[in-house]
Amino acid sequence: MLSIIRELASYMTARKKWWLLPIIMVLLVFGGLLILAKGSAIAPFIYTVF
Repeated sequence: MLSIIRELASYMTARKKWWLLPIIMVLLVFGGLLILAKGSAIAPFIYTVF
């Protein structure tokens, strides 16, 4: 997992693709929300956001 992050960071540095960082962060946040909502007590509150 760490090697993927390291390769992605080196790619963004070498190619000057820093605009990818916000997109990746938003995808990670939404993925985390979906994982959190799957089996927790706060799932009904997260579902009301969407």
